[in-house]
Amino acid sequence: MIFPESDLFSWVTYIVLITLGVSLAIASIRIFRGPSLPDRVIALDLVAYITIGFIATYAIHTDKPALLDAATVLALIAFLATAAFARYVQNTSSKPEGDNK
Repeated sequence: MIFPESDLFSWVTYIVLITLGVSLAIASIRIFRGPSLPDRVIALDLVAYITIGFIATYAIHTDKPALLDAATVLALIAFLATAAFARYVQNTSSKPEGDNK
């Protein structure tokens, strides 16, 4: 048998982990084949949030709440990276075309 435990909670946990794995693969494809830089950055942000989902699901499954702190730190870092990229895009798009500074 593939899954050693037979209770419903374990089955749901495994289904969630498989679903997160599939979504991680799809997001990774978007990172490598994204048509533009903003698409790739958003996909990278999605990978960070999927990783947070992995950490949170594993923390709940193994009953290790200390891992939720790591998920919180990763969420804060991902948010700051997204905000920094948005600021970068705003500053580069607001420059006049003749200004090379």
